[in-house]
Amino acid sequence: MPTALKILVAGGFGVGKTTMIGSVSEVPPLETEEFMTQASSEIDDLTGVPEKVTTTVAMDFGRITLDSDHVLYLFGTPGQERFWFMWDDLAYGTLGAVVLADPRRLADSFPSLDFFEQRGIPFAVGVNCFHGRRDYTAEEITAALDLRAPAPVILCDVRHRDSSKSVLLALLESARDLATG
Repeated sequence: MPTALKILVAGGFGVGKTTMIGSVSEVPPLETEEFMTQASSEIDDLTGVPEKVTTTVAMDFGRITLDSDHVLYLFGTPGQERFWFMWDDLAYGTLGAVVLADPRRLADSFPSLDFFEQRGIPFAVGVNCFHGRRDYTAEEITAALDLRAPAPVILCDVRHRDSSKSVLLALLESARDLATG
């Protein structure tokens, strides 16, 4: 029986969590996407993501077989504050987390960063370069985030499998280094 490794994919509303899991999962991902309604229009801030019409209301789930001894399970958290009550349960038993950040709305990633820093959960930051735009460096993003915990910051485009994999690998390497260091 392979060892199960759990990773959370977190971040603010509309940063690409569902897309990331879908791009790397070897099985069709479980998605709890629902259409946004008029009722959520006063709650969900669409600044920077005006084309967004659905939102995750529970979690996303995907799977990656690493080798015959290890399986990686990915759990995507919902991004809106009204769903944060689920995060502690989702974080239980996690190896680490990917915090996705939208460089146009970096402040939206602060609650996720705080969550993992406060609990001592290793994380990597994936800066989702929407539409291939890279108007900044990983070093500039690291400085802007003012991270308290050591965490790799990776520029990525989560629509692409290899790009999403690079963020996951950075997290796994960082978690290993923290555990053995």
